[in-house]
Amino acid sequence: MKINISNKTFSHLFILFLAFYFSTPISEACHRIDKAALLDFKNKITSDPSNLLKSWTSSSNCCTTWEGVACDSSGRVVNLSRPGLFSGDDYITDTYMSGTLSPSLGNLSFLRFLDLSNLKELTGPLPPELGRLWHLTHIFLDTNKLNGSIPTTFRRLVRLQKLYLDGNYLSGVLHSTVIKSLTSLSELGLSGNQFSGSLPSSIGKLVLLTKLDAHGNKISGSIPPGIGKLKSLNYFDLSDNEITGSLPSSLGGLSELVLLYLNHNQITGSIPPSISGLSSLQFCWMSENRITGGIPASIGKLSKLQRLIVENNKLTGKLPSTIGNLTSLTEMYFSNNYFTGKIPSSIGKIQNLQTLDLSRNLLSGSVPPQIANLRQLQTVDLSFNPLKLVSIPTWFAEMNLFQLMLAGTGIAGELPGWLGSSSIGVLDLSSNALTGKLPHWIGNMTNLSFLNLSNNGFHSAVPVEFKNLSLLMDIDLHSNNFTGHLKTILTKSVQDPRGRFNSIDLSGNMFMGPIDESIGEKPSMSSIHSLILSYNPLGGSIPKSLGKLGELQVVELVGNGISGAIPAELGGAEKLETIKLSRNKLSGGIPDKVLNLNNLQEFDVSQNQLSGRIPPHKAKIPPSAFMDNPGLCGSPLPPCKNS
Repeated sequence: MKINISNKTFSHLFILFLAFYFSTPISEACHRIDKAALLDFKNKITSDPSNLLKSWTSSSNCCTTWEGVACDSSGRVVNLSRPGLFSGDDYITDTYMSGTLSPSLGNLSFLRFLDLSNLKELTGPLPPELGRLWHLTHIFLDTNKLNGSIPTTFRRLVRLQKLYLDGNYLSGVLHSTVIKSLTSLSELGLSGNQFSGSLPSSIGKLVLLTKLDAHGNKISGSIPPGIGKLKSLNYFDLSDNEITGSLPSSLGGLSELVLLYLNHNQITGSIPPSISGLSSLQFCWMSENRITGGIPASIGKLSKLQRLIVENNKLTGKLPSTIGNLTSLTEMYFSNNYFTGKIPSSIGKIQNLQTLDLSRNLLSGSVPPQIANLRQLQTVDLSFNPLKLVSIPTWFAEMNLFQLMLAGTGIAGELPGWLGSSSIGVLDLSSNALTGKLPHWIGNMTNLSFLNLSNNGFHSAVPVEFKNLSLLMDIDLHSNNFTGHLKTILTKSVQDPRGRFNSIDLSGNMFMGPIDESIGEKPSMSSIHSLILSYNPLGGSIPKSLGKLGELQVVELVGNGISGAIPAELGGAEKLETIKLSRNKLSGGIPDKVLNLNNLQEFDVSQNQLSGRIPPHKAKIPPSAFMDNPGLCGSPLPPCKNS
């Protein structure tokens, strides 16, 4: 979901421009100091599989024959560009170099442009000697494995315009003395490192800054009020950090800001009304915080806002009617908060809205029919609100929805017939009071890829038309009263490459078995990750062919009346993480191959009739997982008696 508005693509075009600009005819050969510095850099490179530095020889002129090097008219190196990702008219090269950054690079005293990005395997610290290069305007060292802190000598780089250090292992605090000195900086990329401490208040001195990206670090403390002085800032990303405190009201002064990502932090307090000052804002992501209070009515002034994500906070109060003024909005994610009152009818004015997610709140009252006016709307999720709908509003039939999720909204009775002629691909009506049979027209919903009707009161067999759902990949019917044989579901048709099951949960019903012995060979089952059939009177035995399901991670067959042995062939499903077979009539021993699956995390065969020594195993499995099998012995149960 995250948007990357990156200038790196343009930077590489700029590299080509610089290479052309600085490669004018020179009157002197490469300066000996610069040549020695570059050769020392090459000497510190331990692996260069694509020969990026092959042309760098001691017998040649570094200004005219060395790839990635450009000089000025006096023979001084001004551009060093050897990135690991670059392209030409008809090719793209993605390579790496191993080694460290030579301190000798600090002798390139006329260097203006340094790009050693995307080399992946450069390690070691940033040489403090780079701080001597006061002519530098651009540094690209991102996507490597550099470590240590940013040297305090970087405070001398007063001409620096772009600094990209993203995607390394850099750590330490962001020194205020360094930050406040970089007054020419327009773009600062620090993401994907291990920086800690707070964002220094001196950041407010970087008045030319247009991009500040420090996501994915360990930065703590609050956002300094001085951030409001960065009037040119259009990209601000502090997501995935440890930011605390409240949002400063000065944030509203960033009238050029297009992207604001503060998600996955520990921000508290309320959203300031001054947010209305973010008149250029298009993307706002504040989810996964501890923000309280309501959505300010002033938010309605953000006429350019396209994406608003505030889910998983502690927001309260009514949704303001001014939200209907956000006419550019395409996605609204407000789930898992404490919003109350009615859903405002003004939402029906957001003509560009494609996703409306108000799930897991405390909203009540009727769903406004004005929502039917939203012809672009693809996804509606109102699940787990006390709406007391009783029935799905009939005007939903007029819409061209792809995803409709109304779980836990008080719907009762039978499924409405209009669903059979809809184009819905994702349908979640779980945790309601739906009753009756699953209708035959379910087979007409051929766009379905996800169906959740769990925790309702459906009964009778699944109709044979179910086999027509050739795109269905996830089905959850648990906790109903369905009957009939599993075969109707497990042998449904497939529309390659889609329609192969990813997950099946049929637990807590009255489905009959036995499980088809060839289940592991069915086309619909070849990609399944999770198979949960617990608490159905299946009988029979565990099919050996389950071991052929190479993607299977979870199998749960609890309380199914299954007998016979645990097949050793089950160990062939090498990605299995969870095996639950308790409360059955299984006998014989536990196969060593099954108990020693490499990814096994959870294993439970309690309350069976198993016997013999428990095979030695690496997984940490509690004694309770083997209890009530009178014939089992060995760790973690008491040791076996000597025969």
